[in-house]
Amino acid sequence: MSNLLEYVKMAIHNIMANKGRSFLTMLGIIIGIASVIMIMSVGQGTTNQMNAEIDTAGAGQIQVMCSNDAMNAGEYITPEDMEALTQQVPGVEAVAPGSGYTGATSTGKGEFSLSLTGTTQDQPMFSTSQIKRGHYFTAADVEEARKVCVISDQDAKRLFGSDDVVGMDIDVECNNVSKSYTIVGVTQQPENGTFVTYTYEGMPVYIDVPYTSLQEFDDSYDEFYYVVVLADQEADASAVSDQVVKVLDARHQSEGEDYFQVQSFQDIMELLNTMMGAVTGFISFVAGISLLVGGIGVMNIMLVSVTERTREIGIRKSLGAKTSSIMAQFLAESAILTVLGGFIGIILGFLGAYGICGILSSTQGMEISPGFTIPMVLGATLFSCAVGIFFGIYPARKAARLSPIEALRRN
Repeated sequence: MSNLLEYVKMAIHNIMANKGRSFLTMLGIIIGIASVIMIMSVGQGTTNQMNAEIDTAGAGQIQVMCSNDAMNAGEYITPEDMEALTQQVPGVEAVAPGSGYTGATSTGKGEFSLSLTGTTQDQPMFSTSQIKRGHYFTAADVEEARKVCVISDQDAKRLFGSDDVVGMDIDVECNNVSKSYTIVGVTQQPENGTFVTYTYEGMPVYIDVPYTSLQEFDDSYDEFYYVVVLADQEADASAVSDQVVKVLDARHQSEGEDYFQVQSFQDIMELLNTMMGAVTGFISFVAGISLLVGGIGVMNIMLVSVTERTREIGIRKSLGAKTSSIMAQFLAESAILTVLGGFIGIILGFLGAYGICGILSSTQGMEISPGFTIPMVLGATLFSCAVGIFFGIYPARKAARLSPIEALRRN
């Protein structure tokens, strides 16, 4: 132990004696570690925030779709199927249809394309949007097929120049049929979300309407090629999905036909996490190349150090220093260089990650915190140590193998 401490003291003395060279040697390690820490922590923080918002927006949601075979056979999901799913599948809180139509409207602000979503009074349970003015349409509105609609505050401003539009009418033209819908509610998106809603010229205006009110535009208004099921958050999404398919197969007598397919938000989250992990890993790998360059720099400087200290090595070996002692001395120096560089890189990585997340949070309207983890920090520290030892072995072995006589002959 005393010998090891002596080697460390000698290594520190030599590093301090060549401060400029030592700093330049560590620079590659510092840049590499800082880059990897920043990229991984920002990527993990973004993933965490994205997962949190997806979980809030889509927790328990299961999309049930009709396959091409089902649609070719004329088997669609009906309002009666939706009612059956609500009553017969444990854990199902609501079912909303996926019924969409395109149309057009015109106001004093100009002409706009429309996207009509035919749904039920349960639609707010599937969305993070909040009612800003008025209210969402009711079960009575759906049952009586009333011509009422709900619009976002952004789209209301596009149509009328204001979001104070409750009670105003929108003239809807769809499938060569014109009808007037009364606005009963205006929604708004929650602030500080990761998923920012953008509008641009020519983008459709989106409105929610009772699906029953669409019967005058299309006779098949009550046949849906997909619905969204909301399961209790404590329920097993996989078990609920299986039960949903069983109920639909039983009602349509299609067991074994694969007419109905399901996809939960958990599946989507897993796919997004995999994609984010792959992107973060690739960028981290590219940034980690600088660690390799930094390691080569350490080896190069250590070779220079061996050359400069040839006589010192010769004197130590002539006085009885063992080969292992010479090797340990130079390995200690290279290890200290890389560990110190790694420590500085970790600190800069932390600061840089907080800076990047702060910029993203202020400019993009989202709240992202760096996703630091203990394995990340330990991994960076151990990797920097490994770089120092690996790239210090060759110079250390070269110094240890010098012949005392040859070493003393050199100037």
